[in-house]
Amino acid sequence: MKNKLLAAAVCLALGSAAFAADGSVSFDKKGSLAQIVSQLNAAAPEAGVIPLPGNPKAAKKWTVMVFVNAKNNLEEYGLLDVNEMEKIGSDDNISIVAELGRIAGYSTADGDWKGSRRYLIQKDADAAAITSPVVMEIPKADMGSWQYLADFTKWAMTNYPAQNYALVVWNHGSGWNKADPMADGKGISYDDETGNHITTAQLRQALAAVGGVNILSMDACLMQMIEVAYEVKGLAEYVVASEETEPGDGYTYDSFLGPLAKTPDMDSAALSKIMVDGYTDHYQAINQGATQSAVKVAALDQFVAVADAFTGALIAAGDLTVAKAAKAKTQAFYYSSNKDMYHFAKLVSETTANADVKAKALELMGYIKNTLVLHSRASGAKYANAYGLAAYMPSSYTAAYDSLLWAKDSKWDDFTKWLK
Repeated sequence: MKNKLLAAAVCLALGSAAFAADGSVSFDKKGSLAQIVSQLNAAAPEAGVIPLPGNPKAAKKWTVMVFVNAKNNLEEYGLLDVNEMEKIGSDDNISIVAELGRIAGYSTADGDWKGSRRYLIQKDADAAAITSPVVMEIPKADMGSWQYLADFTKWAMTNYPAQNYALVVWNHGSGWNKADPMADGKGISYDDETGNHITTAQLRQALAAVGGVNILSMDACLMQMIEVAYEVKGLAEYVVASEETEPGDGYTYDSFLGPLAKTPDMDSAALSKIMVDGYTDHYQAINQGATQSAVKVAALDQFVAVADAFTGALIAAGDLTVAKAAKAKTQAFYYSSNKDMYHFAKLVSETTANADVKAKALELMGYIKNTLVLHSRASGAKYANAYGLAAYMPSSYTAAYDSLLWAKDSKWDDFTKWLK
């Protein structure tokens, strides 16, 4: 297995060679193919392998950590969601831990307390009140701080160790959006009390501070973008999120915690699928449009080469008219700049006259469908062309995009400049 992965890594290294203006080629690794393999053997761990944070000796199989930042107009839904968690509750195999933050001005339910509380969720039959024990009370908490998110996660891992960890970040989300005139109009976990939120780059900092998680799930709008998923590369096995805005009700927590409690031995892939299905089943049942998908993080490394091959072929062929027409028709999510990557490639493959462009488009589609996106579902005819992963495709480029890991490692930034 290791040799095959190394061979693939070499092929990717060769395939992503830098071309100078005079047409010459340079490589990061120097020497013959055998020497490059030797360098890779000596310098790198097995490709695609993520060191996971779980404690294999822990008695519990899973700890599900839910960071419920309801310090905004979503407060009533935060209370409802904690009550949904209480329909299942912690047991001998799983721990469900939640932090719930509240501020004045919104819901007065459940005692109208303010501040932040950390709970070990216990099962109850009262859907109107949170009865789980308060493990910690924090009068003032900045839930828009990545350091505070890391503190909560680290605290939960220390006090409720498990073999696997799932972190759910609950709040408003805006993916990577630079169409907003506000320079920082992107990210997740907006705290109306402090005015802070967690940016895309800070989300990586939070996960790195705790050594990563098995599943990063975002119960928030617009977070399933390549720009976000790639930012947490190496720090999760799966990213579960929505390409589109989420209804106010967000996740129905009992719909995925129930199956987990019944089958606590399930792995990260199985739980990620159940999270997608639980969410989508709920909105299908009430005829409400919604999207949800699970992305395999270890597949992101090779995706760079596949995406670069596709965009490179388009640029080399001068297929700008085809690309612009496809972009105009591609499934968008709230912002016109948030486009489904698979659907864009599909439209290009159906309209280009260039054989290489068509082949590279089909390769991209195949990689997204069969390797990168583990599971994707959409409710409602409006999202018939939602395939599980969005990308930033603006009408004008912003230099702030350059700071993203995706922009640094791939050529998508060059492509968007060409396409705009």
